[in-house]
Amino acid sequence: MGDRKKEAAQGTVPGIAVFLPGIGYTCDRPLLYYSAKLAGKEGYEIVRVPYGNFPKNVKGDPVKMYQCFLTAREQTEDLLSRIGWERYGRILFVSKSVGTAVALSYACDHGIRAKHVLYTPVEGTFRFPLGEGDADAIAFHGTADPWVETDVLERICEEKKIPLHIAKKANHSLERGDVQKDLKILASVMEKTEAFIS
Repeated sequence: MGDRKKEAAQGTVPGIAVFLPGIGYTCDRPLLYYSAKLAGKEGYEIVRVPYGNFPKNVKGDPVKMYQCFLTAREQTEDLLSRIGWERYGRILFVSKSVGTAVALSYACDHGIRAKHVLYTPVEGTFRFPLGEGDADAIAFHGTADPWVETDVLERICEEKKIPLHIAKKANHSLERGDVQKDLKILASVMEKTEAFIS
């Protein structure tokens, strides 16, 4: 019996992909927009979590950053409260910036075994375990990202056995400010994302 027929017989849905944005990087920005298209092509049901109402001038202020995390986490809890996770054969979290911390903390608190695509994770993301062996994740980072030092992220990802893909001179949006270079970065990121989620 094929996987999809087997899932149907068991009453499960093939998969669900949850998209968790950053503070100013919404789900209609390139990284999350195109990765949602890839997940949809793979048969995932798409759920976008549109949290907001964050404090202003967050960068460089750890107190405000933590407030943003708590705000996003609380709204995520409410927005995802009606999902029956046991129905799904595959669970994927695709997250950006503070959303990476929200994704890992939510999955950890609810005992959800999921795959994680982590776009420009912040250092606080990795306070939350991914599960046994810290597997089933992939991360992307730009060396000009002011939110976390590259060497710090490299060390953490190596310890947790998370493949880390680095875009040289790219910022927190994985962009360099040159359209053609930005499109090449985006294409490379989407190619690696597609290989991971398929």
